[in-house]
Amino acid sequence: MASCNFLLAGEADTVEFGKQMSKILVPLAKQLNKCISVNLEGDLGAGKTTFSRGFITECSYDGVVRSPTYTLVEPYEFPDFSIYHFDLYRLLDPEELEYMGIRDYFSKTGICLIEWPDKAQGLLPEPDVTVNLSYKDKHREVVIKSELLKEEQLNNLSEKFIKRV
Repeated sequence: MASCNFLLAGEADTVEFGKQMSKILVPLAKQLNKCISVNLEGDLGAGKTTFSRGFITECSYDGVVRSPTYTLVEPYEFPDFSIYHFDLYRLLDPEELEYMGIRDYFSKTGICLIEWPDKAQGLLPEPDVTVNLSYKDKHREVVIKSELLKEEQLNNLSEKFIKRV
């Protein structure tokens, strides 16, 4: 499993981090013709939705990217792929995911960004990428783990941010 960790200076860096991950994962999803699952972990306010905003806007989405806290999922359709942004924070019962057809989202070419994946209690596929965001002093610490990405890809990504802090 490849992994790396680095610090982000603030909100702008978190958005940029999302954009950089989008540049890596969207072409890979298209190339592999699969859905790439990205678990976003961290406390409230750690930057999961901010990361998602950068990720989605990098795909030329011009609208407002909001956390789908009350709707559970917000779809973003593009000509040859989709992004599904899940926020499971308010999920009361994991069975709700079965009722909404959760498995269908993972059968299409694209990306599933999942905030609070632990709330699904085993109903989600194993993540291809896990991004953990946490506060560390005045910065955000990022820890990425992936079976899909290579160590070199993650190191190249982290180098873009290490010099900024």
